[in-house]
Amino acid sequence: MLKSICTFTTIFFLTITLAGCGEETVSIENKNQPQYAGTILAIGDSLTEGQGVEEEFAYPAQLQQKLIDSGYDYRVINAGVSGETSSGALSRIKWALSLKPDIVILVTGANDGLRGIEPALIDANITEIVQLLKERNIVVVLGGMQMVQNLGQTYTLAFSKLYGDIAREQNIIFIPAFLAGVGANSALNQSDGIHPTADGYRIIVDNIYPYVVEAIQVYQAN
Repeated sequence: MLKSICTFTTIFFLTITLAGCGEETVSIENKNQPQYAGTILAIGDSLTEGQGVEEEFAYPAQLQQKLIDSGYDYRVINAGVSGETSSGALSRIKWALSLKPDIVILVTGANDGLRGIEPALIDANITEIVQLLKERNIVVVLGGMQMVQNLGQTYTLAFSKLYGDIAREQNIIFIPAFLAGVGANSALNQSDGIHPTADGYRIIVDNIYPYVVEAIQVYQAN
């Protein structure tokens, strides 16, 4: 029984004195935790969360594996929330900062566009998020989004243009089209025609990989 108690206790405390078991102080701080060179936080909606696919097939998990396979030992945290708008992303940015990321990949606004939210508000939200991250010396990668044509050409153009404008004004790394080669491709999307399949996410990771490597290089140079 005493042995069981000690075993249970070591799981929940980083450093524990096992005097009752006749052992010296044992430190298990980060004993079973891999050590990473940095942390990348993927913020976004269902496209980031990976709605409809297993967690290991969502883009953040596939990206981490590709980075590690390429010699970049970086952790990628999936902070996607299905249905979230840019306003929602802004509202939880303090939580995101508590995770102490070194790099943030921000892909938000698609749900805003589907709801016809004014591009000016989307622009303001994303700009504020970017500024809050930059104030803390976090390297930002912004993913550009496109919008369906049924909202009208004026809206569609204003929506797609805001991402590039923000990237230039804030001097951040910009992925012009996050869903390039995947969006509207029925073979790479689930039955809803919106959310990528595991293969679709693999292509997304291949597309965004150079931008993420650039962000890592910027982070390492700072």
